[in-house]
Amino acid sequence: MTSVWKPIIGLEIHAELETHSKMFSACPVVLEGEPNTAVDAVTLGLPGTLPVINARAIEMATMVGLALHCDIPPLNQFARKSYFYPDLPKGYQISQYDRPLAINGYLDIEVTPEKGEPYSKRIRIRRAHLEEDTGKLTHVDAAHSLVDYNRAGVPLLEIVTEPDINSAEEAEAFVRQLRAILQYLGVNSGDMSKGVLRAEPNISVMRSDDSAFRTRTEVKNLNSIRSVFRSINYEVQRQIKLHESGEGVKQATVGWDENKQKTFIQRYKERADEYRYFPEPDLPIVEMSRAYVADVRARLPELPDAKRERFVSALGLSRYDAGVLVAEQAVAHYYEDVLAAGADAKAAANWIIGSLFALMNKAGFEREQIAQTKITPQHLAALIKLVEAGTLNKGTGMTVLETMWQSGDAPEKIVAEKGLAQVSDKSAIAATVAQVLRENEALARDYLNGKDKLFMALVGACMKALRGQGNAQIVREVLSEQLEALRDV
Repeated sequence: MTSVWKPIIGLEIHAELETHSKMFSACPVVLEGEPNTAVDAVTLGLPGTLPVINARAIEMATMVGLALHCDIPPLNQFARKSYFYPDLPKGYQISQYDRPLAINGYLDIEVTPEKGEPYSKRIRIRRAHLEEDTGKLTHVDAAHSLVDYNRAGVPLLEIVTEPDINSAEEAEAFVRQLRAILQYLGVNSGDMSKGVLRAEPNISVMRSDDSAFRTRTEVKNLNSIRSVFRSINYEVQRQIKLHESGEGVKQATVGWDENKQKTFIQRYKERADEYRYFPEPDLPIVEMSRAYVADVRARLPELPDAKRERFVSALGLSRYDAGVLVAEQAVAHYYEDVLAAGADAKAAANWIIGSLFALMNKAGFEREQIAQTKITPQHLAALIKLVEAGTLNKGTGMTVLETMWQSGDAPEKIVAEKGLAQVSDKSAIAATVAQVLRENEALARDYLNGKDKLFMALVGACMKALRGQGNAQIVREVLSEQLEALRDV
């Protein structure tokens, strides 16, 4: 029955902006300090305080809006969003409502589903608006909670998509792509584990013959891409079961239990009119001149899509390899540093994606931690050049890379200390091959009698005798010559 249902998903992404001070006061932004040490009178909503707009936050938000192909209206305005919760000291949040900073944008994503072919899709961006973040609650038990207001007042950009997403795979691709854009712009670290980037999927399902969307639920404050993927898949199946049982879905805010891998009802959803939005009386309307917007646009850095296209057109990489390299800004920077140290572009891509990533995965490193490994871009470039020059073969190169991972030493030092240089001297290889053929006379005879597949077994025996350091091409050439000589005997 599930085949007749289609997921309908919109995303709300909350990105804290990396300004030095908070959205409406000079209080410094301190994300990991002792609780309630980065607060001031404005943050705590004390009587007699007035907010002042952070100009740098406006600039950063404009950068994001332009990167998402949004229109920047000439006027945007802040509003009061009233609700009462312990993490909101004023009893209201200063946000934007009917006059957001950016509207009508889009983001193109590349989707690689578990089944089927990869495809591209355009996800429309409804709006991106500025607001202040709330405090952070830590629930001790059923009756007690602790509140930390350090995060309260931090500039927060909320990006809202249209309900154009139809699978957990598409949602994952969107969050990854948006996260990369925020990192490239330098406005957000992308570290979801620290809460600076949070995703909230709005999820419903519909049948192919439905004429309107069905009731949706919103999964709150997801702090990992894995949780986005898993919570959507769970919630979609939960809603399908409710509809098929005749019970139906109630509009609600739900949480995600990572341990139980299931959603749970937090509260039934408020309507917009319950927030009692009205224009913030203590802040002016913000005028966005066309000259200002043009200036911000001119200062945008190279973004992931543009970098990927450059890697393809200028460096000759495949679209897949280029996409992997630009997905994390740290990886893209590392790759370009390897190139700057003199490595071949395609070889560098292969070593990073195929070999270095494998070592990182085994050690539990995330890709954005590539600069924290002991293998510097300069040392990786030196290793690549040793392999390309024939000093090392690929197998020995991997052995050297593994040693570099542990020690951080330069490849030249490791090769010298362990005597790992590739043997390319033809006379030395010829002597070894002759010895191998004497020791494997029956194998050589079978090969000469027509069992061609045994050639690679003989190659393997020769490479083993050379301790894996033989030049494979020369080994094959010499082996062929000596076998043909035996044929003529």
